[in-house]
Amino acid sequence: MINKDNVQKIIILGIGNTLFSDEGVGIHLLPLLEETLKDYENIEIVEGLTDGMKLLGPVEDAENLIIIDAINAGKAGGTIITLKGDEIPAYFGIKMSIHQLGFQEVLLAAKMRERYPKQIVMFGMQPTSLQLGIGLTETNQSKLKELANVVVEQVNQWSTAQ
Repeated sequence: MINKDNVQKIIILGIGNTLFSDEGVGIHLLPLLEETLKDYENIEIVEGLTDGMKLLGPVEDAENLIIIDAINAGKAGGTIITLKGDEIPAYFGIKMSIHQLGFQEVLLAAKMRERYPKQIVMFGMQPTSLQLGIGLTETNQSKLKELANVVVEQVNQWSTAQ
C-alpha cells in the first residue's frame, strides 16, 4: 500500500535538559528548525525534553527519525557530531548525555517491538558546559545555525530520495 502522497514522514526529536546549559541544545535548536522547515509538510518536530519512555510513540511512528541532543564525545565544545544507524548506542554504550539511558531504552523497545525507524540519524553538539544554567554557552549558541543547517541538509536528502 502506498503512503498518502508517497511522502515519508520525518520526525525531528529534540531532547535535552534546558536547566543544564549546553545539555539543552536539542531543545534550543527546535524554534530555529520550526522557522526554517515551516514549508515542509512531511516534517513533525517533537520537543522531547527528558521524557524517556514517553518518546516511544514518536520514535515508532517515524519512518525517518532525526534526534538532536548534546553529545559528549570528548571533543572541543561546540563541535557538531553526527551518528547514523548503528553508531547510535541503542542500549548499552557510552553514556553520552545526562538523560540518555532513558532514551537508549526507548530505542531498544522500538527495536524489540519491530517498529524501529527505517532511517535514523542523531545530530548533536559537544557541550562546553553542563553547569546549572538556562541558556547555552556563547560557544554553543554561536554554532546553532551550523547545527540547523546540518539537520536541514539531512531532511532535504531524505525528501529528494523518495
